[in-house]
Amino acid sequence: MERLIAVIPVLLLIALALTIVRLRSLLAIAILSGVYSLMMALVFTVLDAVDVAFTEASVGAGITLTLMLAAMSLTTRREAAKPRNRLRDGAALIVAIIVGLAFVYATLHMPMLGDPAAPIHLHVAPRYIAQGPVETGVPNMVTSILASYRGYDTLGEVTVIFTAGIGVIALLWRWGRDER
Repeated sequence: MERLIAVIPVLLLIALALTIVRLRSLLAIAILSGVYSLMMALVFTVLDAVDVAFTEASVGAGITLTLMLAAMSLTTRREAAKPRNRLRDGAALIVAIIVGLAFVYATLHMPMLGDPAAPIHLHVAPRYIAQGPVETGVPNMVTSILASYRGYDTLGEVTVIFTAGIGVIALLWRWGRDER
C-alpha cells in the first residue's frame, strides 16, 4: 500500500508532463505547470522531505506561476503555429528516454528508503546528533540542521529565485522598450 502511495503521484506527474508538452495554450501550460509543482510537493511530502516540499510548493506553484502569468499578460495566449520537425522531435524523445533510463539505472544502486545500513544513518546522522548543538549553538536538532547546516542550500535557492526574477524583469523591460 505504501508503494502505491508513492507510485500514483509519479504516474500523475508523467501524465501532466505529457499533457503540458502537447498543449498550445500558454495559459493552460502555465496552470498545469503549477499543478505539476504541487504534485511534486506531494511526492516530496510522501518521501518525508517536508522542507523541500514546502519550497517546491511556494516557489514552483507560487512564484513561478505568478511570473508566468505576469509574462503572459504582456504576450499572446497561444503559441505561434510552426511546422513540425519530426526528426528533431524524434531526436529529443530519444535523448529524453536515454536520460530517463540513466536516472532509473542510478537509482538502482541507491540504498532503500529507511535502510538503517544506509551511509546517511552510519556517518552523517550520528555526527549531527553528537556535534550539532555544540557547532551551531542551537539546542533543537531540527532547527540546527535546517537553519545552520542547510543554510547554504536555502541561500542558493533564494539566489536562484532572485536571479530568475531579475531575468524575467529584464526580458519584459526590454520587450516593452522594443514595442515603443
